[in-house]
Amino acid sequence: MKYNCTRNNNEQVSFKEAVIKGLTEQGGLYIPEQIPTLPSSFFEQMETMDDQAIAFQVLAPFVADSLNDEQLKQVIAETLVFPTPVVPVTENVGALELFHGPTQAFKDVGARFMSRCLSHFYDGKEVIILVATSGDTGSAVASGFYNVPGVTVKILFPKGKVSPYQEYQMTSLGKNIHVIEVDGTFDDCQALVKQAFNDEKLRKELAISSANSINIARLLPQMLYYFFAYKQLKTQLGNKKLVVSVPCGNLGNLTAGIIAKKMGLPIERFVAANNANDTFYNYLNTGEYHPKSSVLTYSNAMDVGAPSNFERLQYIYNDNLEAIKKDISSFRYDDDATLQEIEDCKNKNNYLLDPHGAVGKLALEASLNANEYGVFLETAHPQKFSEVIQKVIPNYESEAVDLSNCSKESMNNNYKELLQQLTVKAE
Repeated sequence: MKYNCTRNNNEQVSFKEAVIKGLTEQGGLYIPEQIPTLPSSFFEQMETMDDQAIAFQVLAPFVADSLNDEQLKQVIAETLVFPTPVVPVTENVGALELFHGPTQAFKDVGARFMSRCLSHFYDGKEVIILVATSGDTGSAVASGFYNVPGVTVKILFPKGKVSPYQEYQMTSLGKNIHVIEVDGTFDDCQALVKQAFNDEKLRKELAISSANSINIARLLPQMLYYFFAYKQLKTQLGNKKLVVSVPCGNLGNLTAGIIAKKMGLPIERFVAANNANDTFYNYLNTGEYHPKSSVLTYSNAMDVGAPSNFERLQYIYNDNLEAIKKDISSFRYDDDATLQEIEDCKNKNNYLLDPHGAVGKLALEASLNANEYGVFLETAHPQKFSEVIQKVIPNYESEAVDLSNCSKESMNNNYKELLQQLTVKAE
């Protein structure tokens, strides 16, 4: 399997090269040259297979030129060390809980997978992982790459725009994890990261890669959620079609789901759940893509005004809007609706949503019809957003965090300052 550039098909690289480079030479994203179709026998037998066996069958075609079977099995074994259960919420709706990993967020799978891949690729030359986060990516990357030989991690997060719990998870580790708060938005952080990747002089001096969902090794393992969900639901679906609602920020989870569907996974369609950062919602409704500055909401991991993986979706669908709309619909909800859904779901269904899951559930139920069963992604544990939960459930208590002994650097939204930070090693 080779990987193409979303902006120029003439650039083709191996999986290993795509992982190490992060972004393409043209500033685009790497995408598999083809999406393999799994045999029908695989889906017929899924409920008899364990998750690691499923993961191997799904991922093997994408990494075959860079990892042998034993290496891939080892990476998977070290990645899938926690469950991803589908929990019933109402008669026709379930929550796919992706918060049972070490940092209580869906990104644990992708970050652990990528870090283990890089450890196999390590050839003695130090790699700098440069990543922008709106919250959960930073936590997952910090945990996944902590103490990985040959890797220094530089995490940029927008000052004052992540929860205290998220900040604690990023800044409490030290060693090879270097965390930098930027006086700006997530989009500013992401723009700085992309500027670094497009800096030819810098890339000749330093080996840098990214662990955002722009990196193919972060994105591909996120397909597994959908396979695991279908395995759990297969026998109870009967004649009903499966619909999945994805809280959307950088569109990585949604893109991974679409790749899973293209591989043959029987998901009828997807729902892209947006908060006030509604760039993708507007695209589906107008046919015009207009990135804009992100705005702060209670569902902060979705606060992305210029979603990077839009390029991959365009590539997969050959920029055909109508084809995209056949597979994906979209709804958007503001903070008031998010809070109301958290309160209602707790009172009516005795299920506690995090803000992202609340947006996902609202979008799902607005879309679902009688012959469908819906799953929404619960992408993070509610306790990571206790200050939001307490607005409608005042007696909710979460684990306390102490930021006083944590370590972080600060910088302005300035590329020259980022260059200085890249030359500082974490202790």
